[in-house]
Amino acid sequence: MLMRTDPFRELDRIAQQLTGVPGTWSKPSAMPMDAYREGEEYVIALDLPGVAKDAIDIDVERNMLTVKAERRPAATGDHVQMELAERPLGAFSRQLVLADTLDTERIQADYDAGVLTLRIPIAERAKPRKIAIGGESTPRQIGT
Repeated sequence: MLMRTDPFRELDRIAQQLTGVPGTWSKPSAMPMDAYREGEEYVIALDLPGVAKDAIDIDVERNMLTVKAERRPAATGDHVQMELAERPLGAFSRQLVLADTLDTERIQADYDAGVLTLRIPIAERAKPRKIAIGGESTPRQIGT
């Protein structure tokens, strides 16, 4: 139901971890995620620890879901001297192509404990259904 749009994103993530360069809006870092089906909906869970709720932007256009976020430094000011900075800062982004069988009009988003959870219902037209056979048939006569 979901398709990855960038096969090299994992390589970019590893390179970024090795170099320590933060993501920018022109080249954002990837955010780890899980995607699974739970009953009649798909669930996408994205890790965004330390990101403020108002720094998360979720858009859907046609079947393209885009999640953008920015983690800003927690300690700022004139008297702050950073001694150790290992937590990644900067811009994060993830794009997913959603299948036509998902109802993008009814996506729900929750953010708790640094995890953004998106719930996307399966569209009614994609659910299995029984087809009723209508009308009574009368036997046809052949050759008359």
